[in-house]
Amino acid sequence: MANVVANIARGSTKYYYYMVENGLTLASAGQFTVAAGAAIGILALFTTGLEADATIVDHDDVAAMLAGASNEATNVNYARKILVAADLAAVPAPDDTNNRYELDLPDQTFTSIGAAAGAWSKLVTYFRPATASADSACIPLIYHDFVVTPDGNNIVATVDALGFYRSA
Repeated sequence: MANVVANIARGSTKYYYYMVENGLTLASAGQFTVAAGAAIGILALFTTGLEADATIVDHDDVAAMLAGASNEATNVNYARKILVAADLAAVPAPDDTNNRYELDLPDQTFTSIGAAAGAWSKLVTYFRPATASADSACIPLIYHDFVVTPDGNNIVATVDALGFYRSA
């Protein structure tokens, strides 16, 4: 298993991040409008039933991903993390020296996560177009390896200093 980009998000993760940071959504071909509640979401997937990377990257929305063999965590006190514009760093300029583009997210703390439901193996970052968006409207961006066994304590997902996304 490895960190993998969802096929539907290849080349567009920066675009989704930019839309959240600037409160925009795509209304029609090339037309942007202000989005109410656009966000980057983070959800955890259980180890049990987790699909292989080659399979999970083929899902085009969160609902389709969860309709497959992979299951979202249901541990006591677990809840998805939702990051809105105020939570995100400004959209950076490209790194022209190293010929790449990097995006960062703040570290995330899942508070007092119960052990009974099981271990986690992936965190999924996804784009949510509006506050009331169904999972079928949410676009998976990146599947991050995150192997942890909850034990009732806080779980901290520390984002690499180089960011959660790099395009080179």
